[in-house]
Parts: sequence; C-alpha cells; structure tokens
Amino acid sequence: TLPGVLENSSSVGLALIVWTLTGVITAISALCYAELGVTIPKSGGDYSYVKDIFGGLAGFLRLWIAVLVIYPTNQAVIALTFANYALQPLFPSCFPPERALGLLAAVCLLLLTWINCFSVRWATRVQDVFTTGKLLALFLIIIMGIVQICQGNFYWLEPEHAFHPLQPYDVGRIALAFLQGSFAYAGWNFLNYVTEELIDPYRNLPRAIFISVPLVTFVYVFANIAYITAMSPQELIASNAVAVTFGEKLLGVMSWIMPISVALSTFGGVNGSLFTSSRLFFAGAREGHLPRLLAMIHVNRCTPIPALLFTCISTLLMLCTSDIYTLINYVGFINYLFYGVTVAGQIVLRIKEPDIHRPIKVSLAWPVIFLIFWAFLLIFSLYSEPVVCCIGLAIMLSGVPVYLFGIYWENKPENFNSFVAKLTHLGQKLFMVVYPTEGSEDGNEDKDEAG
Repeated sequence: TLPGVLENSSSVGLALIVWTLTGVITAISALCYAELGVTIPKSGGDYSYVKDIFGGLAGFLRLWIAVLVIYPTNQAVIALTFANYALQPLFPSCFPPERALGLLAAVCLLLLTWINCFSVRWATRVQDVFTTGKLLALFLIIIMGIVQICQGNFYWLEPEHAFHPLQPYDVGRIALAFLQGSFAYAGWNFLNYVTEELIDPYRNLPRAIFISVPLVTFVYVFANIAYITAMSPQELIASNAVAVTFGEKLLGVMSWIMPISVALSTFGGVNGSLFTSSRLFFAGAREGHLPRLLAMIHVNRCTPIPALLFTCISTLLMLCTSDIYTLINYVGFINYLFYGVTVAGQIVLRIKEPDIHRPIKVSLAWPVIFLIFWAFLLIFSLYSEPVVCCIGLAIMLSGVPVYLFGIYWENKPENFNSFVAKLTHLGQKLFMVVYPTEGSEDGNEDKDEAG
C-alpha cells in the first residue's frame, strides 16, 4: 500500500498529505458509523444499517459482495502476507516457494478458525496480544526515524525536495492514492460488526473509535516519515517489503525483527477479519439473507461455528486461485461505494425518523464532508479505471437474481424447503448449534469477554 500511495501521489510531500487526510476522513466516517452503531445496535455493521434504511435488496447486495469476494480475498491476502514474512528468514536470497506460502497460509487460517470456534475469550486475547506487538514494531520504526532526523537525515522532508514531482501530477492518480490509503486504514468499522457482543456498546463503541482512529493516523503518518529518512522515494516504490528494507538499512544484524514483526501483525489481522466476517455472515443469516444454519451458535460456547467454518472454507478456496489481487481491485471500488451509501443512510434516517433515540448525535456537516470526498474519489477512480470499476459493479449486480430466487420468491416448492430443513437439522447435530434464543446461558462468560 505504501509504495502505491507514494507512486500515485507523485511526491513525498503529497503522499504524507494523502496519509493525513485519509486518516481525517476515516475519523469522520467513524463518527458517522458511531452514531449508526448506537442508533441501530445490531451486529453486522454497514450491512445491517443499509438493510434497515434502504431495504432488503440493498442490504443483500452489500452482504453478497462481502460474502463472495471482499472477506475471502482480503483474508487470503493477509494470510499469504503472513506466510511470506514468516518464511522470509528461511529464504534470505530468494522468494519462498508458492506451495510453501499456500500451505502456511492455510495452517494460519485453520488454527485461527479453531481458536475462534473454541472461545470468544481466546480470540480476543489473540487480537490484543498481536495488536500490541504490531504497535510496538511501528513505534520502533518511528523512534528510529526520530534518531535519523536528529542525525540530519531528512533530505526528502525538506519542502523543496518533498514536493519535487517524481512524475507529472494527475488528479486521477491522486484519487487512486487516496483509495489505496483507505485500504490501509481498513478495520476502523470492525467493532460495528460485533455491536451486540460489546459490554455497554453505547459507551465503549464510540470510545474505541475515538481512541483508535487518531492513534492509527499518528502511527501511519510518522511511520512514513521514518521510512523516508532512510530510503529514497525510488527505493520505497521498488521495495516489495518496505519495513524489511528499512530494517536492513538501520538494524544490521537485528534486521530479522522486521519480517517477524510484520508476520505477527498480519497473523493478528487474519484473526480480526475472521472474527468480524463471521459475525457479518451470522447477521445476514439471522435476517434470512443467508442459509439459516449460519445464524446459529454453539449451545455452550456461544460462538458462531457454522459462520466461522463458512468463512474459513471460502478463504481456503481463494487461496487456490491465482487472481486474488485482481479480485481485490475489482471490489475495492464497490467496498468504498457502500461506505458512502451507509453514511448517506445516516442523513436519510435523520429525515425518516427524526425522533428515534440517538445516544450519539453528530453534526450533519460530518457526513456531508465525507460524501463530498467520497464522490470525488469514486468519480475520478471511475475515470481512471473504468473497466475495473465496471467489472466490480457487475460482480455486485450478479447478486440481484440470487436475491430474487433465494429471498424474494417466498412460495418455493415444498420438496425444496424440506431438503433445506433436513440439511439445516443435520448441521445442527454436527456442530451442536442452535439459535441464540434457544441456547443456554453457559457461554455468557465468553460473550462478555468480547467487550
């Protein structure tokens, strides 16, 4: 992401502005999501908000694109990144074998799926530990950058050099730089997917957002400043692993710290994505937009085992394809499109239900600012990459006939309904799952830990 932002920004100074503005826009969108999260306190995040505000078809299309491509591909890419960095110390002079990367990525996914199926407490502990490790690694990078600046190594940070264009500035490419920066900030809305599992969500959801987004923005901007004190823009753009190249330049014999740190960071990223995506599928099944079995939880552990296994299997299938990164390019545009639709829904909800209880109520200026920025990005992205954006739209619209057959058509043949019911009953026996209202309270301790 970092080389892509720098290359499309065309200068170091503009790249740092892109990282900062993207963090500000992320904070604004997080404020809007905080209001929606406590006004519509359902797990499922933007899927639940879009469905409740704009109707079943719009919500289903959001769910469809997430189920079909977004989460499986993102998780597969993060798992492959983990495998690449974990194996790099064993292959210092060449790239690790593709088969080894795929196998280690699959092991990572299977292990984390088992942890999430076994205990919510374990899953959240894994997330806490690996997030802490990630932040410590980034703060190490920032400290080394400060040392570099104190030693006078800030050539590319001086204004006359920082804004020297590496190539002619182009508005379309700058819009792509913002989209790539937004991808790096992905995860800011993860808590909205597990709202029902939070302790006191009216207080803790906005608190988590207000702490995390400014912290991440600070870390990203200053980590980029640190990188540029040790590497030229050309080196940054050419590097396949910026943190590793940075470590090799400054850490010497301790350079192994960087690939291990990135591997640990991505391991936690896979865990967080599994945790939230399974809750999205759980919420979709509960609303009747996915098979009924995915809405069930274990009778004792209160974990959505069928949804977790579905997420894991779909991600493993993505590992078998050779076009993962192409798929991400196709749906990145659609993913950001639905962010705008969700924030627009905040304004629509204010008009449709002005008297609904809102524990948090932000100024309407914030969603308007976000939507202006959002429209700028989408218009220029469509102008710069029309084929990619149109293919993404086509993937999304392929969900319309699925919605008409699976959900809108209610009077299906009795034989079909009976077959589905038997499969659901078999799944319940196999995984020992029931609807949450049918289960025991034995798993409440695990559930409380999600806060």
